[in-house]
Amino acid sequence: MNIYQVNNKWDYLRLLLLADEQKSMIEKYLYKGAMYVLDDNGVKAEIVVCDEGNGVLEIKNLAVEPQSKRQGYGKKLVDFICEHYKEKYNTLQVGTGDSPLTVPFYEECGFKRSHIVKNFFTDNYDHPIYECGIQLIDMIYFVKTLR
Repeated sequence: MNIYQVNNKWDYLRLLLLADEQKSMIEKYLYKGAMYVLDDNGVKAEIVVCDEGNGVLEIKNLAVEPQSKRQGYGKKLVDFICEHYKEKYNTLQVGTGDSPLTVPFYEECGFKRSHIVKNFFTDNYDHPIYECGIQLIDMIYFVKTLR
């Protein structure tokens, strides 16, 4: 297994769209972010992180190939980011929908709830976003201390 940074980020659009289904939203952060892929006999997952200032690094996109889910690839990427950036940043944060898939994942990775951005998904996407049959409305932020 190998995790490495890529510069040709748009080559992974199909994977990016698994975590953020509107291309115009991806465009807002992809150019300013660093992207890493996890390769285990083929690319299994990706993560994009952005410097938000004041010692805060944010996960903007994290996706795992559907056939590779629940094999620890997402957690390995989060752990990699924590280790790789712990000397440069104090906090790792992530915003996600109130979903039974993503909330437990981030809590299992050691993140704690921080704050909510009301109506984020309804205000910023051109169509309703559903996960596990639930419409995502508010963005829930989670934080993890890196040092």
